[in-house]
Amino acid sequence: MRSHGGDDDDQGAGDNGHDPSGGRNQSGGGTWRGWRAAVQSALYGPQGFYRRPEGPAGHFRTSVHASPLFAGAVARLLCRVDEALGRPARLDFVDVGAGRGELVTGVLAALPAEVAARTRAYAVELADRPAGLDPRVEWRGDLPEGVTGLLFANEWLDNVPVDVAEVDATGVPRLVLVRDDGTERLGEPVAGAQARWLDRWWPLPAEEGTRAEIGLPRDAAWASAVAAVRRGLAVAVDYAHTRATRPPFGTLTGFRAGRETPPVPDGSCDITAHVALDACAEAGREAMSPSAAAAADARASAPLLLTQRAALRALGVTGARPPLALASTDPAGYVRALAGAGEAAELTAPGGLGDFGWLLHPVGVPDPLGE
Repeated sequence: MRSHGGDDDDQGAGDNGHDPSGGRNQSGGGTWRGWRAAVQSALYGPQGFYRRPEGPAGHFRTSVHASPLFAGAVARLLCRVDEALGRPARLDFVDVGAGRGELVTGVLAALPAEVAARTRAYAVELADRPAGLDPRVEWRGDLPEGVTGLLFANEWLDNVPVDVAEVDATGVPRLVLVRDDGTERLGEPVAGAQARWLDRWWPLPAEEGTRAEIGLPRDAAWASAVAAVRRGLAVAVDYAHTRATRPPFGTLTGFRAGRETPPVPDGSCDITAHVALDACAEAGREAMSPSAAAAADARASAPLLLTQRAALRALGVTGARPPLALASTDPAGYVRALAGAGEAAELTAPGGLGDFGWLLHPVGVPDPLGE
């Protein structure tokens, strides 16, 4: 999918982007519009990329696809949340941006029977429900309300469409307009809520060509996710950056058939950009209801940012090789353990999946990864 946040005032381009011509400057490449509107149509429109039958796994590989160890770790995290909640009669697990249901299926399979019997599983996804999905999973296009348990969004926020800003020759940040063929030009100066977001979270130097992705829609999407949790934990996992590590030219890119490709908003490829998870963390904190905030003050830590490597190690995924002695006493077991170690190494590798960011937002419970 992935589903997207609602509109904010003055944060995104409409069908005409911010094109002073009102969309008249077009040729075979289509209408000029902001990247947010273009990507929304390209990914989630009637013929959008995420509505294709092959699903995301046909074009790129996430941690979920890399190894069942990932779903097992999420299942252990759900069990920790369950314990922190006092083992409620109904325990919710919400898979946001569920793709074809791979993660929720793996989590249910990895849970202890007693926990699985109490778990209500949701898959939040805009695409149609896949055939053969576990009937215990409720498939829906929006977030459930009043979640008591774990809401988990793996590589969801990076596909929430955002506008792009670029600094012009006079040092002014302007919205980047794009046509369906990927051709770009600069539009109006960034203003209003978008300008305030840039000033706070991604201030651009007055150097021509520097760029930023304006993360307001992602902040709104994450705030909605946190607000959906009554008690428990909300987690976002994505490739990310913080204010101290913002890339000078942005991160907007495309993926098709397993390869990185220029971002062309015609529905032929995935279009993604890294996530300003620090901004999302603050938006989630501000979105908490007064009652949830009071509970959090009493029983929970603040939102926590860490790497996937650190998070998975805290959940028992280390990548340690099995002892060589096991090869002589249990050769088959050694081979299985060695394969598992290789998969764990991929999930935690520096420079790869291990550098993904995890944003944990406890609501009314202590940090489940804490000692």
